[in-house]
Amino acid sequence: MELTPCSWAKGDLYLEYHDTEWGVPCYQPDRLFEKLCLEGQQAGLSWITVLKKRPCYRQRFHNFDPQRVAAMTDSDIDDCLSDAGLIRHRGKLEAIRKNARAWVAAEQKGHNWVEWLWSYVGGKPVINRLATLSDAPAQTDASAAMSKALKKMGFGFVGPTTCYAFMQSMGMVNDHLTSCPCHPDNQPNL
Repeated sequence: MELTPCSWAKGDLYLEYHDTEWGVPCYQPDRLFEKLCLEGQQAGLSWITVLKKRPCYRQRFHNFDPQRVAAMTDSDIDDCLSDAGLIRHRGKLEAIRKNARAWVAAEQKGHNWVEWLWSYVGGKPVINRLATLSDAPAQTDASAAMSKALKKMGFGFVGPTTCYAFMQSMGMVNDHLTSCPCHPDNQPNL
C-alpha cells in the first residue's frame, strides 16, 4: 500500500502542520494553552483559517503567555477587534483572556496542566486506526468530560468537539489515517 498524508492535509501550510504538529504528543504547558485557545477560535470555521492567522494571534496575545494574556484589558481586546489578522469575534477574543485567567488561577492553586490534560487519555497517546476521515469521531466521552471540567473552571469556547480537536492536535489522540506515513504503525522507529 502506498502511504499518503491524511486527506485533509492539502496545501503547503496544512501539509506542514499535518507532518510536524498534528498528532505529535505535546507536553509543553505554553503550547497546550495556545492550542486550547486557538481551537476555540475555530468554532464554526475551518482550521486553515485559524492556522493562517496564528502568527497574528501569537503577536497580539503575547505568545500565549497565560500571565500576560490574563492581564489584558478591555481596551486591549477592543484593539484586537480592529485587527484583520484575527478572527474579529468579541466572544472568541474575550475567551482567550478568560481562559488565561482560569489557567493562571488553577496554577496558583498548584494545578499541573500537563498532567491534568493528559489524564483524559491515561497519560499516553490513544492510537486510533482509522481507514477514512469519516471514521473519526467529532467528540468522545473523554473530550466531553474535559469540556465539562474546563467550563467548570471558567473556560470558554471549549465544547466537547473543540476539546477533541485539541486532543488530536496535541497528540493525546492520534487520528492519522492508517494509510498516512505519520500513523505510528507506519513509523518503524517508534
